[in-house]
Amino acid sequence: MTIDPFSHAVLEDPLPMHAELRDAGPVVYLSRYDVYAVARYEEVHAALTDWQRFQSAAGVGLTNFRTEKPWRPPSLLLEADPPHHDAPRRVLSKVLGPRALRRLRTQWTADAEELVDEVLARGSRLDAATALAHAFPLRVFPDAVGLPPDGRENLLPYGDHAFNAFGPANDLVARGEPRVAELSAWVASRCSREALAPAGFGADIWAAADRGDITPEQAPLIVRSLLTAGVDTTVHALSAVLHAFATHPEQWQRLRDNPGLVRVAFDEAVRWESPVQTFFRTTTTEVRIGDVRIGEGSKVLMFLGAANRDPRRWPNPDAFDLSRDPSGHVGFGMGLHQCVGQHVARLEAEALLAALVRRVRRIELDGVPRRHHNNTLRAWESLPVRVSS
Repeated sequence: MTIDPFSHAVLEDPLPMHAELRDAGPVVYLSRYDVYAVARYEEVHAALTDWQRFQSAAGVGLTNFRTEKPWRPPSLLLEADPPHHDAPRRVLSKVLGPRALRRLRTQWTADAEELVDEVLARGSRLDAATALAHAFPLRVFPDAVGLPPDGRENLLPYGDHAFNAFGPANDLVARGEPRVAELSAWVASRCSREALAPAGFGADIWAAADRGDITPEQAPLIVRSLLTAGVDTTVHALSAVLHAFATHPEQWQRLRDNPGLVRVAFDEAVRWESPVQTFFRTTTTEVRIGDVRIGEGSKVLMFLGAANRDPRRWPNPDAFDLSRDPSGHVGFGMGLHQCVGQHVARLEAEALLAALVRRVRRIELDGVPRRHHNNTLRAWESLPVRVSS
């Protein structure tokens, strides 16, 4: 196929392309980029969970680390496989584990209530993307990591470029390149032990280095992974769930009637919208998908968003429906490289949605939402809504 999945037309509305790819077969060759693509749930799930044959260490973007130099040192979690992946993953899983989340729950609940009160005090019309989905993670997550207040506005453009860089060197990558050196230097400066608060995720990672669980050289790279993947993805997932409710008032009423559905609502929105749309893998041996043999060292593009709306897996997949069990979606990946911070994102969503449910009777669009294009992420730049208290 000659289709360009990174064109602005597709990034604006990828659903027709997703259907075309799924209908074309279990695997499709994309000649423009010399890559194979999988868009059905079964094949995407299989590639995500088979790290031995579909490796991440050669890069989860279009760039092949076997033959090309990455623009920054590879992530020890996202762009590594066992055994190099094991110790960083073990440390971060513990740092972001249930004990840490229990400690944060009360504070984040209070922060969400405070933010919602501030936003509603300004009136019934607001941009839900900037006022809520952007504002809340930037308010609470850097605190949890241990970042000082100054410079947090750099996190979103840095993450935006990092996720753009997983795609081809198109105009979206060029847009971020003038600030790459500046933003990379700022993020690197915030990953040192001295720059971080004595209590927080960052300090816990450095403490793991002191214990010998990881090396001192690995610690700042693991902190960097938190700052790269822990903000943009949550921001856009929160935008997704707010957009879903603004366009499905009956589902908002269902949540108000049963606030215990907040986590189901968030996961259903991640399935329905798939804030992370794509990732690549690289074959370590010849593999067969359907009737197609794919040679060793080939890039395989996985369409997570297409898999999450595959009618072979999901009844009525285009519906946002809180009566659905969304577990099993691949919006956070799957298998060994499944998002280690997904429970942090769920806690942020739970706090924000719970605060909104208690105060907002109705949420509806108040204008035309505007997309933010990114080679990897599905995002809203603006989401004008009107709320009724």
